[in-house]
Amino acid sequence: MRILLIGANGQLGSDLVKISGKHELLARTHQDLDIVRFPLVQEQVRRIQPEIIINTAAFHKVDLCETEVLSAFEVNAYGVRNLALAAREMDSVLVHFSTDYVFEGTGSRPYTEDDLPNPVNAYGISKLAGEKFVRYLWPKSFVIRTCGLYGHAGSSGKGGNFVEMMLKKALHGDSIRVVNDQRLTPTSTRELARKVMELIPTRYYGLYHITGSGECSWYEFAQAIFELEGIGADLSPTTAREFNAAAQRPAYSVLQNARLQELGMDDLKDWKQALKEYLANRTR
Repeated sequence: MRILLIGANGQLGSDLVKISGKHELLARTHQDLDIVRFPLVQEQVRRIQPEIIINTAAFHKVDLCETEVLSAFEVNAYGVRNLALAAREMDSVLVHFSTDYVFEGTGSRPYTEDDLPNPVNAYGISKLAGEKFVRYLWPKSFVIRTCGLYGHAGSSGKGGNFVEMMLKKALHGDSIRVVNDQRLTPTSTRELARKVMELIPTRYYGLYHITGSGECSWYEFAQAIFELEGIGADLSPTTAREFNAAAQRPAYSVLQNARLQELGMDDLKDWKQALKEYLANRTR
């Protein structure tokens, strides 16, 4: 398959590059292709004629989205609209990534693809708008919601991922406070990339939740990082109210891979096992 990968130097994009294998992969970074510029998107897609377009580009600084709303919607909604239109013109399959933050997080059971989204911050609203553009413009697409991503390339927009941030703070001897009242499923980009590349050839288009299995709080995630690394960090729990972030987060945003289960494809590793593998293979 000829694949156009957008956001190739990010956490997920980097792992997709690594496992692309026999496929003809054309990797593009934000510097190469700004998805907000429709003429540029259209020109590149027409020239490359990809069978698959994978979009990992996003404006994902959650707190910053509250004040830079226009930037969030330009990338997370309008840019996605541009890709959907270009994919439709060339009859390319579009793969787009969304987030657990499209849910309000007031429940206590994992959200399935059939649950009604109701985001509580500007980031989640912009990502939901992107989903809607894809789903009404081009049904030959996969919209994939995921949660708590971390990968070896780090997240350039966030200055690293949660795992690396925790280890860095511990190395510096910092006092670390992490919220214990927000639950999620940490998801390895390596695991996500593997499953995406298995899903695309099925041509079972639509909305999917793809995360690791199990759940924890952000505090429990940090505990597991330090336990696996044998680090005695100065770690203590806090609450979302005490943390006082600019953007509200869902208190419970665990996703259930219901559609993958229906296809017999939900074999993603438990989040602790995936974290153990990540730590064993990281560059120190």
